[in-house]
Amino acid sequence: MTFDFSAFWGALTSEAFFRGACITVILSVLSHGVGILISIPVAVTINRGGGFLPKTLKGLVGVLRGAPTLLQLLFVWNALPQFFPIFREPWFTPFLAAWIALSLNEAAYQVEINRAALKAVDPGQEDAGKALGLSRFQIFRYVTLPQAMRVAIPPTANEFITLLKITSLASVISLQELMSAASRAVSTTFQFSEYYAAALVYYLIMVYTLVFLQGKLERKYSWDRSRVEAAGDAGAVQKAMALMRRA
Repeated sequence: MTFDFSAFWGALTSEAFFRGACITVILSVLSHGVGILISIPVAVTINRGGGFLPKTLKGLVGVLRGAPTLLQLLFVWNALPQFFPIFREPWFTPFLAAWIALSLNEAAYQVEINRAALKAVDPGQEDAGKALGLSRFQIFRYVTLPQAMRVAIPPTANEFITLLKITSLASVISLQELMSAASRAVSTTFQFSEYYAAALVYYLIMVYTLVFLQGKLERKYSWDRSRVEAAGDAGAVQKAMALMRRA
């Protein structure tokens, strides 16, 4: 059986595939954004250690990391409405269910990334900030967070690329994303190679666009370690003070 280039090109330029790719990107961006917002305060709390709350949050993160993503999607879509009747309403769509499930899943992995990045910052930076009279929030915002970001950017970008591919699992709850569009076309035409190849092209374009953006972001926030070490803790904190005065 020969490869049908006309069917491949038709799928590649079809509205269904383009719409599915857009849904994939939007779902990835929203899920990762919410995951990052959740993960930062959770990572800070866990790093403080001790107490009931950090241990509880660490346990929840462990559960979310241990449970398969597919199981989390099915649980949110099928089981959540059984526990909470409000989720039985028409507004609870497959997209919203996938958003909730993937956001929680991403938050769990992002917590570990941010927790490690925050621990990578020299504790002397915080001590220097206290010596200069900065509050805990000011130290975190102007001293700790900017340096932790440099450490967290590469794994965070890689996690986002992984999430982009994981969104294909949402097809099991009837979300019409890219893989769902490809599978639906295959089920009616049985042209597996052509339609799956078109889906592959879309994924490669999205992934390598993100890889390119990741490289630019890493270069923007890269630092010269020898200059940082020569400057010392006080220099970093004084720079933070200058940024705070301009804010």
